Amino acid sequence: MGPRGGPDMKVLRAKFSVAIVVIISTWIGLAGLFGLLKPISNGCVMTYMYPTYIPVPTPKNVSSAKYGLFLYHEGWRKIDFNDHLKNLNGVPVLFIPGNGGSYKQVRSVGAESDRAYMGGPLEWNFNQASSSSREGVKIDLSDILLPSQYTSMLDWFAVDLEGEHSAMDGRILQEHSEYVVYAIHRVLDLYKESRDARAKEGASISGSLPKSVILVGHSMGGFVARAAVVHPHLRKFAVETVLTLSTPHQSPPVALQPSLGHYYAQVNQEWRKGYEVRTFRGGQYLSEPLLSHVVVVSISGGYNDYQVRSKLESLDGIVPPTHGFMISSMGMKNVWLSMEHQVILWCNQLVAQVSHTLLSLIDTKTRQPFSDVRQRLGIFMKMLDSGIPRNFFASRQLQLPHKSGHFPNQKGKVNPAGSEILGVSGCPSSSQWSEDGLERDLNIQTSTVSVLAMDGRRRWLDIKKLGHDGKNHFVFVTNLSPCSGVRLHLWREKRTSASNFSSSKQVVEVTSKMVHIPSGPAPVQIEPGAQTEQAPPSAIFWLGPQDMNGFRFLTISVAPRPTVSGRPPPATSMGVGQFFNPKDGEHVFSSYQLIQSSYLEKDVSLKEDHPLALRLTFSVSLGLLPVSLSLKTTGCGIKRYEFPIEESGDEETSRLCRRRCFPPVALAWDVVSGLHVFPNLYSETIVVDSSPALWSSSQDSDQTTVLLLVDPHCSYRSTVGVSLTAAAGRFLLLYFSQISGLCFAVVFFALMRQAYAWELDQPIPSVLSATESNLRMPRAFFLLATFPILCAVLFSFLSSRSLPPIISFSVVSILCYVFANGAVVVLILFSHLLFYVTGTLQVFVKKRWQVCEGNFCYHFFQRLVINSSTFTSVKVVRILMVNPLLITSLVAITLVCLVHPALGLFVLLLSHALCCHNTLSSLLMASFRSHVQTKELDESGNDTEGSALLHNSNYDGNISKLFPPVNETGTLSPVSTRSYGETQLEIYYHRHGLLVLHLLAALMFVPSLVAWFQRTGVIRSLPWFWDSVLCTGVLLHGLCDSKPEFNFYMFPIPGIPSWEFRLSFAYLFAGYFSYLSALALAPYRVFYAMAAIGIVSFAFRWVRKNGRSRKHSHRH
Repeated sequence: MGPRGGPDMKVLRAKFSVAIVVIISTWIGLAGLFGLLKPISNGCVMTYMYPTYIPVPTPKNVSSAKYGLFLYHEGWRKIDFNDHLKNLNGVPVLFIPGNGGSYKQVRSVGAESDRAYMGGPLEWNFNQASSSSREGVKIDLSDILLPSQYTSMLDWFAVDLEGEHSAMDGRILQEHSEYVVYAIHRVLDLYKESRDARAKEGASISGSLPKSVILVGHSMGGFVARAAVVHPHLRKFAVETVLTLSTPHQSPPVALQPSLGHYYAQVNQEWRKGYEVRTFRGGQYLSEPLLSHVVVVSISGGYNDYQVRSKLESLDGIVPPTHGFMISSMGMKNVWLSMEHQVILWCNQLVAQVSHTLLSLIDTKTRQPFSDVRQRLGIFMKMLDSGIPRNFFASRQLQLPHKSGHFPNQKGKVNPAGSEILGVSGCPSSSQWSEDGLERDLNIQTSTVSVLAMDGRRRWLDIKKLGHDGKNHFVFVTNLSPCSGVRLHLWREKRTSASNFSSSKQVVEVTSKMVHIPSGPAPVQIEPGAQTEQAPPSAIFWLGPQDMNGFRFLTISVAPRPTVSGRPPPATSMGVGQFFNPKDGEHVFSSYQLIQSSYLEKDVSLKEDHPLALRLTFSVSLGLLPVSLSLKTTGCGIKRYEFPIEESGDEETSRLCRRRCFPPVALAWDVVSGLHVFPNLYSETIVVDSSPALWSSSQDSDQTTVLLLVDPHCSYRSTVGVSLTAAAGRFLLLYFSQISGLCFAVVFFALMRQAYAWELDQPIPSVLSATESNLRMPRAFFLLATFPILCAVLFSFLSSRSLPPIISFSVVSILCYVFANGAVVVLILFSHLLFYVTGTLQVFVKKRWQVCEGNFCYHFFQRLVINSSTFTSVKVVRILMVNPLLITSLVAITLVCLVHPALGLFVLLLSHALCCHNTLSSLLMASFRSHVQTKELDESGNDTEGSALLHNSNYDGNISKLFPPVNETGTLSPVSTRSYGETQLEIYYHRHGLLVLHLLAALMFVPSLVAWFQRTGVIRSLPWFWDSVLCTGVLLHGLCDSKPEFNFYMFPIPGIPSWEFRLSFAYLFAGYFSYLSALALAPYRVFYAMAAIGIVSFAFRWVRKNGRSRKHSHRH
C-alpha cells in the first residue's frame, strides 16, 4: 500500500463508521415510525350527547374580543338562550381546549355531568380505598365523606380560542391566558347578573353566588389554566380547583421556540413562589402563600398518549403534594385504560369518573365547592386513586404499611392496644350476611386454597401451620365482591361464630383490605350448567407477616349462592389464595438478557404449585424497552391419557386448562406514571409510560417491577422478548427533544473542525468530512460525545441535585448523539445532492446558451440587458449590488423584528443557498473548461500534469487537483499559488456548513410560523422580544461569518500579551452548550449560543473595520 496506506485506511474507516451511523439512524427512524403508526386499541366506550352551545354575550363596555365564550346545554329540546342564562344556579366550570382544539370538545364531559347529576352518585364498593398517605401528605380518607346525593349541577362553560395552535408559539399561549382571565370574571359576573334579573322579576332566590370557577383544561389548555391563576389581573380566590387532562406542566412537549420555553419557565416559577410562605426579613410570619387555596390534579393518558409523556404531566417541583398530584388513567378507579391524546376527552369510563368527582366536590350545605383544601384533595384521592398500594412492588418483602400486628376496630381508628392503622374496617351492616347460616366449615390442609363456587362455606387456614418455611405472606385473588360475596377474618383462636366480632378482641375482619383490580371480559355461559372458562379475578387481598402477627387463623367465608344482595351471582365464581415465600417468585432480567431477548426470546418455565404472585424485575425500564410477554398453559394437573386422543394436543390442553385456571394478571409500577394493569394476560406487550435515562431522572426510574398473578394449579411456559419496533417508537417519543438539540451540537462541532483547519492554514474540509472526523475513536469521540455527559453528572453532584442513573443515562445519551449524527449526515447529503443537481443543470444551460449565441433570442436578451443598464446606473442600486450582504441584512432583520423570525431566517437561508449554488456552479464550469483544455492539449500531443494525474492509479478523487491555477475569469494563471477551484471549493464548504446550521434554526421556528399563518384576518402583534433578539444574533452570525477569513479576537489585557480567542473555540463551546441544553430537554437554548457568536463576531468586526484592532488574515 505504500506510504498512503495509513491515511487511506483512516479515510476508509471514517466513511465506514459514518455509513454504519446512517444505517442505524435510518433503521431506528423507520422502525419507530412503523411502531408509532400502528393502530391502537384503547377499549374506551364512546360518549353520546345532544349538545347545544349558548353564546355568552359580551358587555357593552368591553370591546369585542377575537375569542368567544359559550355555555353548554345538554338536551334535544329547543330552549331560549336568554331564559337559560337568566336561570343559572349551578356550579361554574370553565373548559379550556388545547392546541388546535375546539370549544365543542366540552360536549362529552358536559353531557356525562348532566347524566351523573340526574342519576346520582356512583354505587360505592367496599374495596380498599385510595392509599391514605401519599409522599409528603397524609389524609385520613375515612374522614372524607362522599355525598349520598348531588345538590347542585355543573354549569359547563367553554372558551372558543379559534382553534389556534398554542403549543407552537409563546405569544399565542400568553394571549390565551389573558382571555381566560377575562372569561373567569365574565362567568362570575354572569351569575350576579342572572341573580339580579331574577330578583327584579320577583322570583325566589336561594343559595349563594359562586365565588370561584373550577377550571378544566385539556392539553395546553391545562397550562393556560395555570397561567391564568397566576395572572396579576385575576381576582383573588376566583379559582380554587384546577383539573388538567393530558397537560404538559414541566415543559412544552417539544421546546423549540425560545419564547415558549421562557413563558413556561416564568409561569412555573410564579407557581413555585405562590406556595412559599411569605415572611419578613427577620423570619417572622407574614401571610399565607398566595396559592394556598388552589388544588391542582393532573390526569395523564398513559403510554398511548404519544403527544405528551407522563413525566411532562407531573406536578413535581411545581405544586406541593399537599395541594395536588398526578395520576395516570391506567391507575384511575373504574377506568384502568391508557388512551390517546384526544381520546381522553370522550372516553366514557374516564369522563364519567371525572364528572362524579367534580360533583362530589360540592358541599351539600352551601351548594358550592368545599373551601377546605384537604377536603377537596381527599375527595380527588378517594374518587380517582385505585387504592393499590405502591409497596406491592417494593423490592423488599411485600407487605402493607402497618406498624404492628394489631388491627383497628370496626370504625378504622385505633385498636385497644393503641396502634393506629388507617383504612381497615368491618363490613357495613347493610352489606353483611349472617355467617351462622353457613354450611360446615372446611379446614384447609395445604398452602393453596381454592373457591370454585359460592358454596356458603367458611375455610379455616392455620397461619402457623401453613405459613412455615418462610411462607409468611398470604395472597388471595377472587372475582367475588367484598362483604357481599366474600369476607375475611383474622382469629387469635378458633371459634364457631364471628357475629360478635365488633366487640371482641379475638377476631378482626379485614375484608376491606381487598383491592379492586380491572378484570377482563367474563366468560359467557353457553347454556345453564355448562362448564365455562375460569373467570378473571377482580380483587386482590394481601397480608404480610406483620399483618398476621399475633393471630393464629385466617378464615375465608363465601356467601351462599342465593343471597348476594338481591343480585344474580356471576356465571362462574373463583377465588384462589396461597401462603408463599416472595423470594421463590422473584425473577430478575438483567440488561444483557433484555438486549439478548430482542433477537432470541427468553423462556421461563413455571411448574405446578408455583407462587401465585411472581415478582419480575427488569433492569431496564419497560418505558424504553417494552417487553412482549406471553404465557402458554402447559398443564393443570390433568394427565394426558385422561383426554381423548383427538384432544391431546397442546392447543386442546391449553383450552381445557383454562376451565380450571384463572387468566393471568400483570401489574406494573413506574415511579412517574404509577400503576399499569394488564388483565387477561396471555400475550401482551408490557410497556410503562416512564422517562428513564434522562438528566432529571431518578435512580429508581431505571428499572420496572411487574407483579404477575398466575394460578398455582397450572404450569406455564413464559416467553419474554423485547419488541424492537415498540422500543424504537418509545426511543423517538422520549428523546426527540434531546436529539433535536444534539443535532445543533453535531453541526457546531463540524464548524469547529472547519474553523480550526482555516486557522492552521490547511484546506477547509467539507461538513461531511468534519462530521466523519468527529466520530473517530477514541479521542475525538470521547471529547465530543462523552465529555459533556461527565460535565452534566458533575454539575448534578455539585448542585446537590439527584444524580441520574449514570450507566443508562450515558448509554442513551451517546445513542442519541449517534442518531443525531446520522440525521445531520442525511441532511448534508441531501442538500449537497440538491446543489450538485442544480449546479449541473446550470452548467448544462450555459453550454447550450453558448451554442445559441448567434440566434435571435440571444440578441434580444443582450439588448434587454443593455437597456436595463440605465436602472443599474442609479447610485442606490449600484451600492446595493456591490453589497449583497447589506440587502440580506436589511430584509432579514426587518422580517425578524416586525413580522416573524422564521421569515428572516429563510432570507438568510436563501443567501446561503445562492452562494453555495454559485460557487458550486463556478466550480463545475471551471472543471468543464479544464477538461476541454486538457482534451485539446491531448489532441495536440502535449500531456499536461492534469492529464497525467487522471491516468495516475494513485489518484485519490480530489476534484480540486484537476484544476490548474486559474484567475477569477477562469483562464490559466501561472502566477497564482492556489487554484481557482480550491478557492471556490473552500467557500462552498464553509457556506454549506452555515446553511445546515441555520436550516436547523429555521426548522425550530416552522411550527410557530404555521400557527402565525393560521391567524388569518386577525391583527397580529409583533414577535416576542426575545425571539427577535436571538434571531437577530443568528442573522449576525450568518452574515458576519459568511466568509472563511472572518475571525474575531479578544481585546489585549494590559500587562499581558494579547491572547486571541479563535472562532474554533467559540464553536466548541457552543457545541458543548448545545449538548447540555439537549440533555436538559431545552433545545431552544441553542439560540443563545448562535446569537452570542453572532453578536461577538459583529462587535469585533466593527472594531476591526474602524481600525481599533488591525490584524489581517494569514490566508492569501
